[in-house]
Amino acid sequence: MTLAIVLIIAAVLSLVVILWAGVTRRLQLSPRASSADFVEPLDVEAFRNLTDPEEDAYLRQRLPAAEFRQVRRARLRAMAAYIQSANHNAAILLVVGQAAQTSADANTAEAARQLANQAAQLRWYALVALLRIKVALAWPYAPPAAGPLLHGYQQLSSAAMLLGRLQNPAVPVRISALR
Repeated sequence: MTLAIVLIIAAVLSLVVILWAGVTRRLQLSPRASSADFVEPLDVEAFRNLTDPEEDAYLRQRLPAAEFRQVRRARLRAMAAYIQSANHNAAILLVVGQAAQTSADANTAEAARQLANQAAQLRWYALVALLRIKVALAWPYAPPAAGPLLHGYQQLSSAAMLLGRLQNPAVPVRISALR
Protein backbone atom coordinates (compact mmCIF):
# COMPACT_ATOMS: atom_id res chain seq x y z
CA MET A 1 0.00 0.00 0.00
CA THR A 2 2.71 2.51 0.93
CA LEU A 3 4.73 1.59 -2.16
CA ALA A 4 1.74 2.46 -4.33
CA ILE A 5 1.35 5.83 -2.59
CA VAL A 6 5.05 6.60 -3.03
CA LEU A 7 4.86 5.72 -6.72
CA ILE A 8 1.80 7.91 -7.23
CA ILE A 9 3.48 10.86 -5.49
CA ALA A 10 6.65 10.36 -7.56
CA ALA A 11 4.59 10.24 -10.77
CA VAL A 12 2.73 13.45 -9.90
CA LEU A 13 5.98 15.24 -9.01
CA SER A 14 7.57 14.04 -12.26
CA LEU A 15 4.61 15.35 -14.24
CA VAL A 16 4.89 18.76 -12.54
CA VAL A 17 8.63 18.95 -13.33
CA ILE A 18 8.05 17.97 -16.97
CA LEU A 19 5.28 20.55 -17.38
CA TRP A 20 7.39 23.23 -15.71
CA ALA A 21 10.36 22.49 -18.00
CA GLY A 22 8.11 22.63 -21.06
CA VAL A 23 6.65 26.00 -20.08
CA THR A 24 10.03 27.58 -19.34
CA ARG A 25 11.48 26.46 -22.67
CA ARG A 26 8.44 27.82 -24.49
CA LEU A 27 8.95 31.30 -23.02
CA GLN A 28 12.21 32.11 -24.81
CA LEU A 29 12.59 35.70 -25.94
CA SER A 30 14.34 36.89 -29.06
CA PRO A 31 17.39 39.08 -28.39
CA ARG A 32 15.68 42.08 -30.01
CA ALA A 33 12.47 41.75 -28.00
CA SER A 34 12.00 43.99 -24.99
CA SER A 35 10.86 42.30 -21.80
CA ALA A 36 8.43 45.21 -21.31
CA ASP A 37 6.51 43.92 -24.33
CA PHE A 38 5.79 40.61 -22.59
CA VAL A 39 5.48 41.49 -18.88
CA GLU A 40 1.95 41.78 -17.53
CA PRO A 41 1.64 44.63 -14.97
CA LEU A 42 0.39 43.32 -11.63
CA ASP A 43 -1.69 45.39 -9.20
CA VAL A 44 0.23 44.60 -6.02
CA GLU A 45 -2.20 46.43 -3.72
CA ALA A 46 -5.19 44.44 -4.98
CA PHE A 47 -3.16 41.24 -4.67
CA ARG A 48 -2.15 42.21 -1.12
CA ASN A 49 -5.83 42.77 -0.27
CA LEU A 50 -6.74 39.31 -1.55
CA THR A 51 -4.00 37.66 0.51
CA ASP A 52 -4.69 39.62 3.72
CA PRO A 53 -5.70 37.18 6.51
CA GLU A 54 -7.44 40.01 8.39
CA GLU A 55 -9.68 40.61 5.39
CA ASP A 56 -10.61 36.91 5.41
CA ALA A 57 -11.32 37.03 9.13
CA TYR A 58 -13.52 40.08 8.63
CA LEU A 59 -15.49 38.38 5.86
CA ARG A 60 -15.81 35.19 7.91
CA GLN A 61 -17.30 37.17 10.82
CA ARG A 62 -19.67 39.29 8.73
CA LEU A 63 -21.03 36.79 6.20
CA PRO A 64 -23.17 33.70 6.66
CA ALA A 65 -21.18 30.47 6.19
CA ALA A 66 -22.59 29.61 2.75
CA GLU A 67 -22.05 33.12 1.43
CA PHE A 68 -18.54 33.24 2.93
CA ARG A 69 -17.59 30.03 1.13
CA GLN A 70 -18.87 31.48 -2.14
CA VAL A 71 -17.00 34.78 -1.69
CA ARG A 72 -13.88 32.95 -0.51
CA ARG A 73 -13.83 30.76 -3.62
CA ALA A 74 -14.21 33.81 -5.87
CA ARG A 75 -11.33 35.50 -4.02
CA LEU A 76 -9.22 32.35 -4.36
CA ARG A 77 -9.83 32.24 -8.11
CA ALA A 78 -8.81 35.90 -8.37
CA MET A 79 -5.74 35.14 -6.26
CA ALA A 80 -4.84 32.29 -8.62
CA ALA A 81 -5.08 34.67 -11.59
CA TYR A 82 -2.69 37.10 -9.89
CA ILE A 83 -0.31 34.25 -9.07
CA GLN A 84 -0.37 33.01 -12.66
CA SER A 85 0.41 36.54 -13.86
CA ALA A 86 3.30 36.80 -11.36
CA ASN A 87 4.55 33.38 -12.51
CA HIS A 88 4.38 34.50 -16.14
CA ASN A 89 6.38 37.65 -15.33
CA ALA A 90 8.92 35.61 -13.37
CA ALA A 91 9.39 33.24 -16.31
CA ILE A 92 10.11 36.15 -18.63
CA LEU A 93 12.45 37.84 -16.15
CA LEU A 94 14.25 34.53 -15.57
CA VAL A 95 15.09 34.40 -19.27
CA VAL A 96 16.10 38.08 -19.27
CA GLY A 97 18.29 37.57 -16.20
CA GLN A 98 19.97 34.51 -17.65
CA ALA A 99 20.70 36.33 -20.91
CA ALA A 100 22.14 39.38 -19.12
CA GLN A 101 24.52 37.32 -16.97
CA THR A 102 27.03 37.31 -19.83
CA SER A 103 27.44 41.10 -19.63
CA ALA A 104 30.98 42.44 -19.49
CA ASP A 105 29.98 44.86 -16.72
CA ALA A 106 30.37 43.12 -13.33
CA ASN A 107 27.53 45.10 -11.74
CA THR A 108 25.15 44.22 -14.55
CA ALA A 109 26.13 40.54 -14.45
CA GLU A 110 25.61 40.42 -10.67
CA ALA A 111 22.23 42.17 -10.94
CA ALA A 112 21.25 39.71 -13.67
CA ARG A 113 22.28 36.76 -11.50
CA GLN A 114 20.20 38.08 -8.61
CA LEU A 115 17.23 38.66 -10.94
CA ALA A 116 17.46 35.12 -12.32
CA ASN A 117 17.70 33.62 -8.81
CA GLN A 118 14.75 35.63 -7.53
CA ALA A 119 12.68 34.79 -10.61
CA ALA A 120 13.37 31.06 -10.19
CA GLN A 121 12.47 31.27 -6.50
CA LEU A 122 9.26 33.15 -7.30
CA ARG A 123 8.27 30.48 -9.82
CA TRP A 124 8.64 27.86 -7.07
CA TYR A 125 6.56 29.99 -4.67
CA ALA A 126 3.91 30.35 -7.38
CA LEU A 127 3.71 26.60 -7.90
CA VAL A 128 3.31 25.96 -4.17
CA ALA A 129 0.78 28.77 -3.79
CA LEU A 130 -1.32 27.48 -6.71
CA LEU A 131 -1.36 23.99 -5.18
CA ARG A 132 -2.45 25.45 -1.84
CA ILE A 133 -5.19 27.43 -3.58
CA LYS A 134 -6.47 24.24 -5.21
CA VAL A 135 -6.74 22.73 -1.72
CA ALA A 136 -8.42 25.88 -0.39
CA LEU A 137 -10.95 25.80 -3.24
CA ALA A 138 -12.02 22.36 -2.07
CA TRP A 139 -11.94 23.40 1.59
CA PRO A 140 -12.47 27.20 1.87
CA TYR A 141 -11.23 27.42 5.46
CA ALA A 142 -7.72 26.27 4.49
CA PRO A 143 -5.18 29.11 4.37
CA PRO A 144 -3.79 29.72 0.85
CA ALA A 145 -0.54 31.30 2.16
CA ALA A 146 0.48 33.47 -0.77
CA GLY A 147 2.42 35.84 1.50
CA PRO A 148 5.91 34.64 0.50
CA LEU A 149 4.90 35.02 -3.14
CA LEU A 150 3.88 38.65 -2.64
CA HIS A 151 7.14 39.45 -0.85
CA GLY A 152 9.11 37.60 -3.53
CA TYR A 153 7.31 39.50 -6.28
CA GLN A 154 8.23 42.82 -4.70
CA GLN A 155 11.88 41.70 -4.51
CA LEU A 156 11.74 40.55 -8.13
CA SER A 157 10.33 43.91 -9.15
CA SER A 158 13.21 45.71 -7.41
CA ALA A 159 15.78 43.41 -9.02
CA ALA A 160 14.22 43.97 -12.47
CA MET A 161 14.30 47.72 -12.00
CA LEU A 162 17.96 47.58 -10.92
CA LEU A 163 18.98 45.51 -13.93
CA GLY A 164 16.95 47.75 -16.23
CA ARG A 165 18.64 50.88 -14.87
CA LEU A 166 22.08 49.29 -15.28
CA GLN A 167 21.40 48.15 -18.84
CA ASN A 168 19.51 51.19 -20.09
CA PRO A 169 19.10 54.10 -17.66
CA ALA A 170 16.77 56.00 -20.01
CA VAL A 171 14.05 53.31 -20.12
CA PRO A 172 12.05 52.67 -16.91
CA VAL A 173 11.25 49.07 -16.01
CA ARG A 174 8.03 48.36 -14.12
CA ILE A 175 6.31 45.05 -13.47
CA SER A 176 3.74 46.39 -10.99
CA ALA A 177 0.71 48.42 -11.98
CA LEU A 178 0.50 52.02 -10.86
CA ARG A 179 -2.54 53.27 -9.02
